[in-house]
Amino acid sequence: MKVLVTGGAGFIGSHIVDRLILEGYEVVVADNLSTGSPANINAESRFYQVDITGDDLQDLFAKEKPEVVIHHAAQADVQVAQREPVFDSMTNILGTVNLLQCCITYNAKKLIYASSAAVYGAPCYLPVDENHPVNPISNYGISKYVPELYIKAFHKNFNLNYTILRYANVYGPRQGLKGEGGVVFLFARRFLAGEPPLIYGDGEQTRDFVFVEDIVNANLLALEQGDGMVINIGTGAQVSVNDLCSRFREIFKSDLRAEYLEPRPGDIKKSVFDISLAKNVLGWQPLVSLETGLRQTIEFYRDIWREV
Repeated sequence: MKVLVTGGAGFIGSHIVDRLILEGYEVVVADNLSTGSPANINAESRFYQVDITGDDLQDLFAKEKPEVVIHHAAQADVQVAQREPVFDSMTNILGTVNLLQCCITYNAKKLIYASSAAVYGAPCYLPVDENHPVNPISNYGISKYVPELYIKAFHKNFNLNYTILRYANVYGPRQGLKGEGGVVFLFARRFLAGEPPLIYGDGEQTRDFVFVEDIVNANLLALEQGDGMVINIGTGAQVSVNDLCSRFREIFKSDLRAEYLEPRPGDIKKSVFDISLAKNVLGWQPLVSLETGLRQTIEFYRDIWREV
């Protein structure tokens, strides 16, 4: 099977590419390298430096004719989305529509789309399941949700198969080296530098932290399962930012104390996923504990920054 991974030089996409190649798939990578890194490109893939919003994407499809597309190319920085909503929507919405049109024109069988917990907005109840109301409160959440509607429309009108995976807070090696990093990356950077970690608000806000390799497993399962469905991918465990900071202190055997800053506007207080559907439909469950994932992530950054 030939699989196209958009954003395949980025954080999550590159890990998916590596696993696909390991499993024997023929893999094509599309990435404009705006936030992806050449260092992440697997040498056994065929790489095209193209933007999903441009005409070059059609040339790629005409040449490669992928059977399945795993779509991770995106503008993924929440703050950039707030500052530059036109750029954000052009990339995430129009770029996805361009990709969908290419899928139809060149007879791709299925699209797997990386969506986000941001589409739910502030939770009405916890844990958040797939039936939870969709009410994004950020530009980023809007630009990740609108493509879901287009994907469903293309399925109805053109019979394009799909699986939509809504991710919780993904972390792991390769995150943040270009572009948005997330709190795990930011904590790792501060602790490795011997600087106090920064926490916005009181630190009691909770998140569902899922390791990148578990995200990879979900995507590979979705190649054959979860057709026509929207599925949450998280851990089902709430972790507060204060607790996360304590775990970093334990790993580093550090007495660094957090510096607390003003809360960021629109920051959601509590968030955690119900992952029953992923377990029942995909046969998926998270395998990497937070402790193990944090240690692997920290070691990656320690090695990277030692070389700089």
